[in-house]
Amino acid sequence: MTPIIVLATIAGYFVLLFIVSAVAGRGSNNASFFTGSRQAPWPVVAFATMGAAISGVTFISVPGMVVAKGYSYLQMVLGFIVGYVAIAFVLVPLFYRKNLVSIYGYLEQRFGLMTYRSGAWFFFVSKMLGASVRFFVVCVVLQSLAFGPLGVPFVVNVVITIALIWLYTMQGGVKTVIWTDTLKSFCLVMSVVLCIIFIARGLGLDFAGMVSAVASDETSRLFYFDDPKSGEYFWKQFTAGIFMVIATSGLDQDMMQRNLACRNSRESQKNMIVSGVSQFFVIALFLVLGTLLVLYVRNTPGMSMPEKSDELFGLVASHGAMPLVVGVVFILGLISAAYSAAGSALTSLTTSFTVDILGGEKLDERRLTRTRKWVHVAMSAVMGVVIVVFYAISDSDAISAVYTLASYTYGPILGLFAFGLAMRQDVRDRLVPVVCVAAPAICYFVQRMLLDEFGYTMSFELLLLNAAVTFVGLLLLSKKSKKHGTESDK
Repeated sequence: MTPIIVLATIAGYFVLLFIVSAVAGRGSNNASFFTGSRQAPWPVVAFATMGAAISGVTFISVPGMVVAKGYSYLQMVLGFIVGYVAIAFVLVPLFYRKNLVSIYGYLEQRFGLMTYRSGAWFFFVSKMLGASVRFFVVCVVLQSLAFGPLGVPFVVNVVITIALIWLYTMQGGVKTVIWTDTLKSFCLVMSVVLCIIFIARGLGLDFAGMVSAVASDETSRLFYFDDPKSGEYFWKQFTAGIFMVIATSGLDQDMMQRNLACRNSRESQKNMIVSGVSQFFVIALFLVLGTLLVLYVRNTPGMSMPEKSDELFGLVASHGAMPLVVGVVFILGLISAAYSAAGSALTSLTTSFTVDILGGEKLDERRLTRTRKWVHVAMSAVMGVVIVVFYAISDSDAISAVYTLASYTYGPILGLFAFGLAMRQDVRDRLVPVVCVAAPAICYFVQRMLLDEFGYTMSFELLLLNAAVTFVGLLLLSKKSKKHGTESDK
């Protein structure tokens, strides 16, 4: 597959993206940028949200995961479904009842300004790092397939793609993101299904033969109950999945910004449940694709497994024996996942920074519009810098990096909301930032100690420990409340 074909595919997708963006962004204002004016149809939001949870990292990294970890990721995705139910029936009604533009406004109402700013800053760090890692993976692939062979430096690759994403999101905000995510979801599902079909054909397998070959291969192992110390142990993955999705979807402005664009809480609840269940089946397709990729490499003379599992999908898709359409479909799925995810991240970062950090809701419409546009430019620039830095230091598979970062940065957010919802006490607001910074540091040393002393690999349950340490810290800072009960009392 030549660099010209890759760039032509990217250009074609961006034409579609700008058309959808222009149509969706007509008549946009600050309300539509931040909340979509709360007029989005829930089935559209559900389809868009399903795709939004699947980034370029998922597209690249999940198929390659089967080499070392089988289908263990589905254990976590089962936990995701339970987490989405919790979000739908606990958090969604709360956020709608309080009519929040940014979900971190709840922390100010419940505790005070410093707690509010702590939650907003941890979201900023979490989303900026997570979105940058996800987009970095795609930039690396495009660098190897197109920009590198044409002599374009990696930094220029990043600048061009970030600029294009900024252009299509600068006007419509979340209203545009919902419709571009719908396009992304369609392209993503179509891409993975077509890749499965073409690779199965390349192996000479019909449907029944494909099912049999996948089921009998060792990479398709799903459940891991044998070693509690392992990072793939079922109950660790399942439990972590519940709380991971609560933290990274229910307490994430990026994901909740879409859900709060629905007309009311009941429609938003339907969206959450449908998108959560749909996500399970789409992830399963990616894992099936992973097994087929492994079988293809094993059965093709001259091919060998790449050093990094993230390179597996691209290696097969660009192989000379594959029809050109597989390479095109691979690029289409990859860029649809990556560019839409980066676009929604920029929108949510702009919203949170403008509203939560700069107090944008207190500005008049004209000043708010000007501030929001400058923040949008700044968020784009920061994301580009973080991607370039990560390119210089990265040495691990991307999906693990994303969730490890999330375990550290979303833990305090989860602890803050859990304390606010479960406890009656107020806290000493000015000391909350100290607890939020101390909790990840404590968890890092606990994680190292358990590994060094007992050989215990702490996986994504690190998030739970982080949230628990934050919760205990808040408990130590608590004081008798004069005005608050628990949310369940209200």
